[in-house]
Amino acid sequence: MFTKRKFLSFSMEKQHKKCAELLLAIYKDKIAFQPIEGMLAHYHELQEWMQREDKLSSDAKEIANRYHYHLKLANRKVREHHLLPSIRQGDRAQGEKIWPISIYLDSLRSAHNVGSIIRTTEAFALGAIYFSEHTPYINNLQVQNASMGTFQWIECYPSCKVTDLPRPLIVMETSPQATSLYNFIFPEVFTLALGNEEYGCSDEVLRVADHLIEIPLRGRKNSLNVANAFAITASEIYRQKKEDHGQKST
Repeated sequence: MFTKRKFLSFSMEKQHKKCAELLLAIYKDKIAFQPIEGMLAHYHELQEWMQREDKLSSDAKEIANRYHYHLKLANRKVREHHLLPSIRQGDRAQGEKIWPISIYLDSLRSAHNVGSIIRTTEAFALGAIYFSEHTPYINNLQVQNASMGTFQWIECYPSCKVTDLPRPLIVMETSPQATSLYNFIFPEVFTLALGNEEYGCSDEVLRVADHLIEIPLRGRKNSLNVANAFAITASEIYRQKKEDHGQKST
């Protein structure tokens, strides 16, 4: 809580930042069915000090919209960890059985991409992730934030060599020799290698690859962001494995 004098001593950007922080707390209590009247009254007080007259209702969507309004005026770039928790309570206490799949990250540069890949791996319960020496690991805060906390539920191993992982080695690579993702049949056990954002997989990985696969595209650009490409591939792996087990995918 701030006094009026203290609050008005802040820059306008900082005032909006403090309003956003308060709205984040209000929103979290709202979706947890906790009382928000006191904090909401304080927010309205801050608005009066800022000479704003528009009142905010207790509706969760209105609170979320106002939160992002203040973030924008605070000149805060919206990153994924700034997004508010979903109102939908769909998370499970325990996921399904992990499939025996190894994901190898070959010198990825972007911590955000790594975190996104971890999140997708956990969402489909695909298996363990093996990091090459130069790929940002799960002790990186940006990796943790981009994974939305799922790094805690995935087996991760740092500084690994691809030659130590289960075969066959399937490499995602844009190449004339690559098989379309949708024509490739994934085996029960395998390693899937993902290359970095600039030049794909290293020569070391390509030399020992058993299969190359690619996502067929129709536009001018011949490649996708590595995290997006992995999400598409993970969905196809899920579809095939569900069909193999005689279960209808949803």
